[in-house]
Amino acid sequence: MRRLPAEVIPRIPEPARKVARHAIWAFGTATAGGRPLPDFLVLGAQKAGTTALYAYLRWHPGITGPSWKEVSFFDRHWWRGKRWYRGQFPLHSRGRLVGEASPSYLFHPLAPERARAVVPDARLIVVLRNPVDRAYSQYQHEVALRREPLSFEDALAAEEGRTRGEVERLVADPRAFSHEWWDHTYASRGLYAEQLDRWLAVFPREQLLVVTSDELGERSARTYASILAFLGAAPHRLDEYPRVFDRDYAPMRRETREALAARFAEPNRRLEELLGRELGWG
Repeated sequence: MRRLPAEVIPRIPEPARKVARHAIWAFGTATAGGRPLPDFLVLGAQKAGTTALYAYLRWHPGITGPSWKEVSFFDRHWWRGKRWYRGQFPLHSRGRLVGEASPSYLFHPLAPERARAVVPDARLIVVLRNPVDRAYSQYQHEVALRREPLSFEDALAAEEGRTRGEVERLVADPRAFSHEWWDHTYASRGLYAEQLDRWLAVFPREQLLVVTSDELGERSARTYASILAFLGAAPHRLDEYPRVFDRDYAPMRRETREALAARFAEPNRRLEELLGRELGWG
């Protein structure tokens, strides 16, 4: 089985990673004039399958991009400037399509306008997952990283208080970074319709493709083919479509699932209306 990029990231100490990262950034910025801007962006959603999709796209012979996922220019690194962004992409694309995947782009309030200003012709891909399952997956991710001490139920209850005023702070200061907004927005990130509305306010609808994690997982070859067609890439079939970041954890409490399903019922109905199809997340 092919190994996904996230599985081969070297486990080196943070100080060494920081030195290496800044050396790569410095070289990229110095050579930015010979690097392309992306033809496509995978916008998110977080914990919906973007890591797997980016790997599948990078395995296409006519597609390239950064070796790592999450450049995060249009959310947390905007202040570094367009030349820094160019520096993240291959020095020689050799006619291949170029793209990147940063799953908080979908959620960030200013990312659509920023992307429109830099890459107005980019194709946009969104992968959506049942917001109930997505929220719990993000919670388990944060627990595994030791960034979440609360129970899932308490974290959901605390979300509004934890994140109050954080969006306003991000909007006011391009250099600002909010750990609360980044790490603890379990329910908010599942309000997909309002996030897509922001992108569709500044990008033509024909530049945006939405697929679901169920489609990517259960009908991998067909969904991959539709994404390649959307990008204008040559048809290509992978030998396999491995999953990534499978993690074993206790199932969600039934009453918590029912409460979340009720909470997302109207937002999901609005999303189905926007997309013009049923998603089966009832």
